[in-house]
Amino acid sequence: MKAAQKISEWMFDLCPRVAIKLGTLWLKYTYQFAKFGRGVTVERSCEIERSTAQYIKIEDGVYLAPDVWINVGSGSSTREPKVVLGVGCQIGRRSTISANNHIVLESHVLVAPSVTIIDHADSCSIEQEPDTQDLANNGRVFIERNCWLGYGAVIACSHGDLTIGRNSVIGANAVVTQSFPPFSVVGGNPAKLIKTYNQQSRKWVRSNG
Repeated sequence: MKAAQKISEWMFDLCPRVAIKLGTLWLKYTYQFAKFGRGVTVERSCEIERSTAQYIKIEDGVYLAPDVWINVGSGSSTREPKVVLGVGCQIGRRSTISANNHIVLESHVLVAPSVTIIDHADSCSIEQEPDTQDLANNGRVFIERNCWLGYGAVIACSHGDLTIGRNSVIGANAVVTQSFPPFSVVGGNPAKLIKTYNQQSRKWVRSNG
């Protein structure tokens, strides 16, 4: 009886994993991604449009949790990827990545649930329809390797480049609209630099601002 129960529990645990694996393979071979690496896992409830997959580059070992939405604006004049997820990136559930121009997450960026990353915040003119906007007027977002974005954080860029330096931590519910250097701890709305790590002294230094 116990053996039968263990087999039943094993099958119950296995079935969802098999479904996720099959769904990921279906995406890989039926959507024309710019790249779809090895060891990628995409939960079944994630939302990615087939028509924009060509502008999405997913490197090896990426994980997309349930209800992640990757939105890519149409109307690009090039085939360059607009969303790049580096090796080992993990995107938390209910998070949104919305790109009109360019959003890059370098390797091993960890994104908590309910995070929003957007490169076209406040870029629409009230005199134009949203789908006729000049994409060149939008921003670009670069999140360098080994960063951690806390729960509910918003990274929003309407013009120019917004860069979060490597090994930085963005606090929960922070709203980031400007660049920060590597080894930063950032928090608040609007986000401010709290402290940085001095590699020479090997100490954390609090920001005077």
